[in-house]
Amino acid sequence: METTYQYSQREQGTAAVVKRARRRSSEASSDRVLVVDDEQINRTLLRRMLARYDIETVEADSGEAALELIAEGDFSLVLLDISMPNMDGFEVLMQIRSEQDEAALPVIMVTASDEREQVIRAFDLGANDYVNKPIDPGVTAARVRTQLRLRAAQSALRESEQRYALAAQGANDGLWDWNLITDEVYYSPRWKAMVGLAENHPIDSPQEFLGRIHRDDFERVEAELDLHLTGETPHFEMELRIQRCDNSYRWMLCRGLAVRDQEQRAIRIAGSLTDVTEGKVADALTGLPNRLLFKERVDRSFEQFRRSPVAHFSVLYLDIDNFKLVNDGFGHDAGDQLLIAVARRIESCLRNSDSIVSRIGGDEFAVLVKHVEGEDVSELVAERIIGSLDEPIKLSNDREVFVTLSIGYSSVSDRCVGAQDLLREADTAMYQAKAQGKSCACCYDPRMHQKVKARLDLENELHRAITSDEFVLHYQPIVNLETGQALGAEALVRWCHAERGMVPPNDFISTAEETGLIVPLGRWVMDEACRQLAEWKKTARLPEEFWVAVNLSPRQFHRGQLVETVDEVLKKHQLDTVGLRLEVTESGIMVDADKTTKILAAIRDRGVQISLDDFGTGYSSLAYLHRLPLDTIKIDRSFVLNMEHKSNIAIIKAITGLSAGLDLQLVAEGVETAAQRQKLLEAGCTIGQGYLFSRPVEASEFISAMENNAGVWPAPA
Repeated sequence: METTYQYSQREQGTAAVVKRARRRSSEASSDRVLVVDDEQINRTLLRRMLARYDIETVEADSGEAALELIAEGDFSLVLLDISMPNMDGFEVLMQIRSEQDEAALPVIMVTASDEREQVIRAFDLGANDYVNKPIDPGVTAARVRTQLRLRAAQSALRESEQRYALAAQGANDGLWDWNLITDEVYYSPRWKAMVGLAENHPIDSPQEFLGRIHRDDFERVEAELDLHLTGETPHFEMELRIQRCDNSYRWMLCRGLAVRDQEQRAIRIAGSLTDVTEGKVADALTGLPNRLLFKERVDRSFEQFRRSPVAHFSVLYLDIDNFKLVNDGFGHDAGDQLLIAVARRIESCLRNSDSIVSRIGGDEFAVLVKHVEGEDVSELVAERIIGSLDEPIKLSNDREVFVTLSIGYSSVSDRCVGAQDLLREADTAMYQAKAQGKSCACCYDPRMHQKVKARLDLENELHRAITSDEFVLHYQPIVNLETGQALGAEALVRWCHAERGMVPPNDFISTAEETGLIVPLGRWVMDEACRQLAEWKKTARLPEEFWVAVNLSPRQFHRGQLVETVDEVLKKHQLDTVGLRLEVTESGIMVDADKTTKILAAIRDRGVQISLDDFGTGYSSLAYLHRLPLDTIKIDRSFVLNMEHKSNIAIIKAITGLSAGLDLQLVAEGVETAAQRQKLLEAGCTIGQGYLFSRPVEASEFISAMENNAGVWPAPA
């Protein structure tokens, strides 16, 4: 612990330093003039004259005495007589100028001669001014005060320049000053060092700066610079990439301010350059290179490969499987700890010092692997990385988690022209690894790209199809198996593609599900089915209880405002709730059973009936079945098609008994033969649909068949 005495001593020492600094500052601020003349009367005259202006004087009666005083003291100005014995004023002036320049110590020569040559010689030797004898007090005082003011101004300027130089040096910035009239640029030593040039390297061309700007940044820089030079922006400031002499790029913050003439035209612009690379290329969480730096390193590897085709390399793209579960289950802090730990595990698997790991973003990483002697080691590195995660990762509070990675990799080839292409290939392979079950590595195959491209094309076409009204509904009757009488119909969407014709749902529904387009598509299907049913009920003789069934997607429960949509559609087409049935699959319900159940209950409370589709192929959870707000169970067609097997008949009979016990209607899908129809009736199932009665058909064909057969769909002979 510091004692009171020690603290007092330190405080007193600090006060003494401040006191001395103030004294020096006070002494420096008062002007002292040295009067040099061998005659006492002249010195006295000058001293009295300057005293009127509060200017302190010191006298010297010879040149030798003057030089001694100058060496020992600090003077603001010297009044120096030319004509003196032993050492005249010219010799003294030469000695003074050998030590101090005109700005540091002004000298006014005092001469009794009007000879032009003496005046010229005095100025040549470094005199600042001269006065003639006999002394004119007013003129002499004015010239002295003028020189003192000039000296003070120059001193302040030097101090300001020193402060600026120190500030620039402390900020570690490179300075530049562009004369727009002469098109010459001054580059500071630090600016040269930042781009890899020697301090004495002679450069003054703007091209030395502009030619180093990255091609992707140049147009942006040019536009911003023009805006400032034309006066549309108050200053120039932007981040850009500058190429160093070793061909690497550094991110720089460039600032500048224009100087303008009386007509507000820019005649000069000066500014600074600050290296901000670390903040741009380092991932703040893991400390790894970020995507920007990684791409730069890969591009440099491409350049080496073009010069030397044996310089093989590859890129691995890694994604943590089910990372969202860690964030959702343990919080984002735990997720951050996991990312850091995974980064360290990946780094430990790289044995080539030229290889680097990068955090691309989120839970995605990338690895640049330099091949040894052209050998492709990508698979070996990927296996090492996957194996490094066999051991659990410890998080805070002694919590342990096991994680896995899906990895895609691709090697340099003629297919790729830069980092972006190779990253895209590796990323595509990574998604293939996820599709294969995760926790594995997959090498890129060009056929993957074609598959991805086809998927993207399909997605784009789906967007257009929804806005261009390219979808239609086909209807399949749902009938009484004993009589063939139609009780309702299932609405099934079809895509009328301009080039491919009628596209079946198996070719686009899964893509619509994955992209979320199923939500607007599902809304359209419900609206169109209700519109069509309302039209039929007005123009055709349909049973009052006739319904249309519409399939729901799990996404509609989470993003589609389903209850509101049902209310809106029924009101829009003036339908009672009996006319609409909604079908949902077991898997769709189990995505979020509690939320889905609440939504279905709200819809059912309105009188809309709910059907559980494809029963027997999903969870078949009896624990949930009695809790779900259902009216109908639909037996999946896979059981109906294989009814020759006794096990399937037993399952259908069990489902029939279950539905009866729960007071649920039972519908069999996929009825294609009379034998299947008969066995279903024997098992106790009285309602069905399938090709035995009709394929899904267009609305006009459906209603025509209904009217021609009085609503009966007889089985074909």
